[in-house]
Amino acid sequence: METTILPGFSDSVHEAQRMFKGLLEALAHPSQIYSPTVALAPPDGLTPLCAAACLTLMDLETTVWLQPSLPSSVKNWLRFHTGCRFSDSSAAATFAVISDAFSQPDLEAFSWGSAEDPEKSTTLLIQVENFDSGKAQQLSGPGILKSIALAPALPETFWHQWTRNHSAYPQGIDCFLFTQHSVVGLPRTVRIHSVL
Repeated sequence: METTILPGFSDSVHEAQRMFKGLLEALAHPSQIYSPTVALAPPDGLTPLCAAACLTLMDLETTVWLQPSLPSSVKNWLRFHTGCRFSDSSAAATFAVISDAFSQPDLEAFSWGSAEDPEKSTTLLIQVENFDSGKAQQLSGPGILKSIALAPALPETFWHQWTRNHSAYPQGIDCFLFTQHSVVGLPRTVRIHSVL
C-alpha cells in the first residue's frame, strides 16, 4: 500500500536556519520559553515545533532513537526528509524523540558522552503537555539571571535523574522540551532544586 509522506519545510534553508537559531537561543537561555513561528503539518506524534527541530537537527550523519509508542509514520517522515539513521538502542543515538515523558527511559539509558568527547552525547527532544502543571523546579546556572522557577509536565523522577546528569558535567545530556508551539532548552549545565 502506498504511503503518503507529509511535506516538510516549504523553504528548507531559511526555515532551518531560523529554527537552528531559535534552538541555540533556547540552550543559551535555559528556562526561557521561545515560540518561533513554524508553518509545518507534522505526522501524528510530533508537535509542529518538535517536528521542525527534527528537520533542522537531523541529517545523514545522525542516529535517532524514537520512543516505541510513536507511530511508524514519524519514522517514515523523518527518514524521507532528513535521511537520518535509526537505532533501537537509546545509548547509540545522537538524538532521541520522546512523546510521553512519563514512560521514557531513565536518563542514564542514553549516551552521556565520554571524558574525552563529552559532546558525543544524546540530545533529547521531549514533548510535554505544558510548562506549568508539573512540580515546580528552581533552575539556576549559566544563561539564567539568579534563578527562575519552571514547572513542565514531567515526572518527578526526571528531576532526580537530572541532578545526577548535572553532576556528571562536562559529560551528560542536553534536552529540549516542546509543547505544541513553544520550546525550552535544558542544557546539562542547569542546576535544579524543587520548589516547596
